[in-house]
Amino acid sequence: MTPTIQAFFDEATNTVTYVVSDPQGTSCAVIDSVLGFDYASGRTDTRAADAVIAHVRAQGLRLDWVLETHVHADHLSAAPYLQEALGGQLGIGSQITTVQETFGKVFNEGTRFARDGSQFDRLLQDGDSFMIGQMRADVLHTPGHTPACLTYVIGDAAFVGDTLFMPDFGTARCDFPGGSAATLYDSIQRILTLPDATRIFVGHDYKAPGREDFAWETTVGAQKALNKHIGAGRPKADFVTLRQARDATLPMPRLIIPSLQVNMRAGHMPEPEENGATFLKVPINGL
Repeated sequence: MTPTIQAFFDEATNTVTYVVSDPQGTSCAVIDSVLGFDYASGRTDTRAADAVIAHVRAQGLRLDWVLETHVHADHLSAAPYLQEALGGQLGIGSQITTVQETFGKVFNEGTRFARDGSQFDRLLQDGDSFMIGQMRADVLHTPGHTPACLTYVIGDAAFVGDTLFMPDFGTARCDFPGGSAATLYDSIQRILTLPDATRIFVGHDYKAPGREDFAWETTVGAQKALNKHIGAGRPKADFVTLRQARDATLPMPRLIIPSLQVNMRAGHMPEPEENGATFLKVPINGL
């Protein structure tokens, strides 16, 4: 089956949100939603999520699933906002518990912060499948960028999150806690065993030098042949050397501090303090 896919590009975070719908029905899923956040003022905005909600309603769709490919470090998730407006179950990889344990310590969250993934409706594992109307979605565990990264294969389309970018930009960084270039290489090889015509939808685009427009759709075949980091059969050892050298030059994402605290809570803010206000922590020299 070929799902109907509508992409929403958030230029502030270079994130692509997807509405994936059943062409033979009205069910849909939203993958990797965005809640706007201005770090200087501490204010959120829902413009990106409101555009998704408007599309779902205008098309007469029913939201069955709100899916995360991983705990994002570069934008806040709008999952609770979408669920409040449209319903649906919230799914993420079962290794979210590893991420929660790691960053629960980084942010000194204490015992009130559950590290069992219970903030999410369903914890998905490698080999799981679920339905979006009449479409079956299959789950591939593709760690390396983070321990909890998933790829969702829905019909002839694969949603890879940050594991792969467009061929002219390459692959995900692996220097966050729990990341591994060697593991990422193995995960990408799993994705590349899909049929060459499989459509690949990436989680971000940064408009590689020489390209005029943002882009987010490619194919397995194009990634095999052209990906600048892993294409043309690059050996694992060479990839690991390249990836680690590049990661050593990269700054932390601009929104990593708020993103991790919110996204490990399934898009919820930390609990308000005794004065009724909500606060985010900044660990000094912690990342």
